Amino acid sequence: MATQSQQNMSDIFDSSLNLEDAHFEEGYKDGYKDGKISGKEEGKEVGLKHGFEVGEELGFYKGCINVWNSAIQMDSSCFSSRVQKSIKQMEDLVKKYPMMEPEDESVQDVLDSLRLKFKAVSATLGVKLDYVGYRNASSVSEF
Repeated sequence: MATQSQQNMSDIFDSSLNLEDAHFEEGYKDGYKDGKISGKEEGKEVGLKHGFEVGEELGFYKGCINVWNSAIQMDSSCFSSRVQKSIKQMEDLVKKYPMMEPEDESVQDVLDSLRLKFKAVSATLGVKLDYVGYRNASSVSEF
């Protein structure tokens, strides 16, 4: 009988010792679940913001390419063949950008190459064009 009462006492102590582990495990599961939900929401917001910024930058370069190509169509001798080739390479880089594959590892390489090519063409043409990005509401002066 002494062994059964000792066993009952050890069960009481085991359950109180395991209480901390049980609370830890429950807290971990709750935290993990909440973190997963908030992480998805935050990831979506960051992804949308970054996607908008990249799309805007690509649109800027595409607009410059369209203006330069229009000038070439009007007067094919307005730019040297080297500049025309660089404009064509920029156009190819914009087309090569993997719009529908954001996890493609070449995304940053293509964008970096496009930026360099743009700077080279702008410098060759002697124009001071810079992509400065979208002005957020805090940087725009209010009336």
